[in-house]
Amino acid sequence: MLLSGRSISKGGATAPLLSTDVPISFLGQVDAKTGVIIDTNHPLCGKSIAGKILSFPCGKGSTVGSYVIYALKKNGAAPAAFIVKQCETIVAVGAIIAGIPAVDMIDGVLPEDGIQVTVNGTEGTVEYTSAPAPGP
Repeated sequence: MLLSGRSISKGGATAPLLSTDVPISFLGQVDAKTGVIIDTNHPLCGKSIAGKILSFPCGKGSTVGSYVIYALKKNGAAPAAFIVKQCETIVAVGAIIAGIPAVDMIDGVLPEDGIQVTVNGTEGTVEYTSAPAPGP
């Protein structure tokens, strides 16, 4: 399924989806060295965003969050791409300076976590590429 949205940061990535309906503050909620959500009050606490397509409603908090996103990339702990409901300046700047593909305002519903999705930040699209393996 192909979903269209708005291009925020160019590039492309295919990886498993990790999503939350709670905003993320990259300064204070994410460990910049490991990519693990460290805020015990966040529903993704203990999960790594590294190498995932991270879907979330918006960023929040300090503008230093943009530089935390950049540090995640430099440390090899960044998400493969961002899908943001409504991208604001913190996430947009972070994605652009870190070279992380990003889209927002997609025109459909994302699949469940773990599904492989492809983000094309240049075209502003998201595509489902596979389903998770059936369970036992």
